[in-house]
Amino acid sequence: MKVRSKATTVTAAVVGGALVVGAGAFALSNVLVSNESEKITVSEPASVAEESQDTAAAEAPSQSIDQMLVYLAEEEKLAHDVYAVLGDMWGDQIFTNIQRSEVSHQDQVSALLKTYAISDPRSSELGVFTNPELQALFDQLIAQGSQSVTEAYNVGVLIEQTDIADLQESIAATSDPVILTTLNRLLGASENHLKAFSRKI
Repeated sequence: MKVRSKATTVTAAVVGGALVVGAGAFALSNVLVSNESEKITVSEPASVAEESQDTAAAEAPSQSIDQMLVYLAEEEKLAHDVYAVLGDMWGDQIFTNIQRSEVSHQDQVSALLKTYAISDPRSSELGVFTNPELQALFDQLIAQGSQSVTEAYNVGVLIEQTDIADLQESIAATSDPVILTTLNRLLGASENHLKAFSRKI
């Protein structure tokens, strides 16, 4: 199955004496890092007031972090919605159990969106997504999972593998302790889900 890939641009800057790194959007497959736009700027000594402003700016999530959290919110919704549909279709308890876990995952990402005043992109409708690529992926996964219960398990494996890859990229791209706590918690859960689906195949 072909899954989309986006390039990630990493930008580095020296702010108030600290090296700050930001990352771009995160994809459902391998993320490519481009060093072409890497910039390192050394500024002249600033006043105390200016340094305070720079520190505040560094603590706020960058636009790329905004994009990452928005994408992650819908990615967690995709997992939930796929498992909800496949659970109804095949009646296996594994989909129901992990679907409930995905509700918790969405709540945790939603809390981050509220913390940083980022608009929640999620639709309240099952299987409806703001991101057109995630919408297409949802349709593709449901089509695959409808073929047989084994294919449904394979869909679960694919979702968790790509979630793990995306979370690892996100963890590497931020130093925000609040975001990192949530991402590491989600990563551990996805690793457990992957093991559960893999045992079914």
